[in-house]
Amino acid sequence: MILIADSGSTKTSWRLIDDSKQIHQCATQGFNPYFQSSEDLIEILKNEVLNSFTLINAQLPIRIYYYGAGCGAQAKKQIVAHAFQSIFPKAITEVHTDMLGACRATCGHQAGIVAILGTGANTCYYNGKEIIENTPSLGYVLGDEGSGAYIGKTFVQAYLNNEMPEELSKRFFARFKLGKDEILNVVYTQPNPNRFLASFSKFVYQNLKEQFVKDLVAGCFQQFFDKHICKYKMHKDVKLSCVGSVAYYYSNILRAVAVNKGVNIDTIIETPIAGLTLFHESETV
Repeated sequence: MILIADSGSTKTSWRLIDDSKQIHQCATQGFNPYFQSSEDLIEILKNEVLNSFTLINAQLPIRIYYYGAGCGAQAKKQIVAHAFQSIFPKAITEVHTDMLGACRATCGHQAGIVAILGTGANTCYYNGKEIIENTPSLGYVLGDEGSGAYIGKTFVQAYLNNEMPEELSKRFFARFKLGKDEILNVVYTQPNPNRFLASFSKFVYQNLKEQFVKDLVAGCFQQFFDKHICKYKMHKDVKLSCVGSVAYYYSNILRAVAVNKGVNIDTIIETPIAGLTLFHESETV
């Protein structure tokens, strides 16, 4: 059996490939080793994963591939690996970053540039086996160009600076009832301001018929290409693949900006779990 996980801080998608190659799926709460312990993941495995996949015998050999947020450092990988070893003592477990998961889901064994565009943003050059180059991911304050947080931040800046059409500004206020003081309070004093800013991306998407909004999103993606994609020497020689809700829902604008930058976009998917299942289903334990 093969157990595959694509994990973020709020949600984890799971796929189980049984010995007859049948695929089973479930979703659980998310996990991030920067904020949670091995014991937290053990509880998720016991109470959610094993309850969903009742055909698993935890005492038998199983191959596990876990791709998750916060799994870049070896110490954080060990937190995840320890939890799996506690529940599946005979398992062969591999813990990888969500970035490698995006690479394997979109490129398989082919070389390419890969981007994650969701609440945040991250990119890399993948040689078909491993990640060999990254542009810096500086977070929502100093970077994350092209992400949901960046689009939301840029939109809110225009709103607070009275730089958008009046009707659009009124529509925004009618929807959220937020003025300058409320917005600044959340951004500068409340937890998870990146998620707060990214939450406005849905409103932006719903108003794409406005030329101002189209231009704003295109400008965010131009920054994404200039700061990240076009800095890879191979950006005109290999294809770009993208994973994440922002890439998926704004794909038309993303592709148009890519053409102007001389970049060939191949695959755009919302989540990597289906691609990861295809990548691993030929393997046996």
